[in-house]
Amino acid sequence: MSKQSLREETAKGLFWGGFSNGLQQLLNLVFGIVLARLLTRSDYGMVGMLAIFSAIASILQESGFISALANKKEVTSKDYNAVFWFSILCSSALYILLFFLAPFIADFYKIPELTALSRFCFLSFFISSFGIAPRAILFRNLKVKENTIIATTALICSGTIGIIMAANGFAYWGLATQSLIFVIIIVILNWHYAHWHPTFHIDFTPIKEMFGFSSKLLLTNIFGAVNNNLFSVLLGKFYTKQDVGDFSQANKWNNMGQTFIIGMMNSVAQPVLAGVADDKVRQLAIFRKMLRFTALVSFPVMFGLSLVSKELIVITITDKWLDSAKILQLLCIYGAFAPINNLFSTLIISRGHSTVYLINTIGLCLLQLLSACLAYPYGITTMIYFFTGINILWMFVWHYFVNREIHLSIKNMLKDISPYLLLSATLYILVYFITMGISNIYLCVISKIIIMSSLYFFILWKMKSVILKECIQFIISKKRKP
Repeated sequence: MSKQSLREETAKGLFWGGFSNGLQQLLNLVFGIVLARLLTRSDYGMVGMLAIFSAIASILQESGFISALANKKEVTSKDYNAVFWFSILCSSALYILLFFLAPFIADFYKIPELTALSRFCFLSFFISSFGIAPRAILFRNLKVKENTIIATTALICSGTIGIIMAANGFAYWGLATQSLIFVIIIVILNWHYAHWHPTFHIDFTPIKEMFGFSSKLLLTNIFGAVNNNLFSVLLGKFYTKQDVGDFSQANKWNNMGQTFIIGMMNSVAQPVLAGVADDKVRQLAIFRKMLRFTALVSFPVMFGLSLVSKELIVITITDKWLDSAKILQLLCIYGAFAPINNLFSTLIISRGHSTVYLINTIGLCLLQLLSACLAYPYGITTMIYFFTGINILWMFVWHYFVNREIHLSIKNMLKDISPYLLLSATLYILVYFITMGISNIYLCVISKIIIMSSLYFFILWKMKSVILKECIQFIISKKRKP
């Protein structure tokens, strides 16, 4: 692919990725607000306790094959067919295993109702296995526009059903059903847009070829899932359902901000970086531009979300969730760095070094587990302080491995992200003090958003930020096209 066509495909992918994730997070916000008003902290806590089991099970049946297929130089229908049947076989075995483990999960938390709920929730990863092969086709071919339609349709349908069930007294079953319907629609539409069908000529030879790479991603993603859901497990075991609910709600808002940025970058990052893996100079230039764009968006969005977290939570889902606002303030600080860490890990994967990715993620997970176990007697806030600090500092560990691959010096890394980090942090403090005297909660949140976003844009424009001007020029060019 030529430089011009690669640039156009990347820009197009980022545009649709940003539009897709922005629309998805808007829909998540709307449905989340309605559900949070209808349901209790305990309802969210019930589903939150099962998040780690569903996450690990989903990772196991996918086995890292989507990334493995994206990294292959040439892919045939035979490869997709092998992944399709292997995924179904694995997910069937896993669901049967988890079905019989459900009573033990309920006993771990000492909540009998979790037996039936877990068996129902685990159906989602079994059903999702039918969509792995077509989803890999869409991902490899940068079909971001199609993925936008798929995700939006699934969110609207599943969110509507979840609200109807919650309004009619189904409590946490509404949340569980919402997740299941979302997966079913995703699978159906993946098949519709992939224009591919499996055959009964089953040959697992391609699985053997990909397994060396995908198995390492599998282990990595398992440790990542443990790390991401660690708090829900510990809170459910040592605290109450309400505490799990508060954390789940805060983490949901934090993830909405992160997912907007990470999803936008993931829609193009790995295929694009893998496509220029043979040219390190070109890959470095592309990566640094992606890094600057990520920092440009991530720091103001996540710092801004932290700044307005209290007002936002009270206005949207009422003050019964006020405790979750305090958690959200801290999570968003870590969330500002998460897209950068994700971009670093994507570069490692695009270079084919799944072993490095595995070791790095395991190291982070074990350190996080140790710190959580040491900190939990001192309360949730202390645990989150440790979590935030460790994840921010781990960026430098990721950088060490990226530097070995494409020679990105720490000086250049800091040069790429520091302007946006320092500006966002300074504006965070400035706007906090400017608005602290505003007593009206609606006026306060509007003032914070307008002042911080206006100053951020104005200062970058005066500083002649290249990446900002490129983004503006691209948006203008899109509008001018018929």
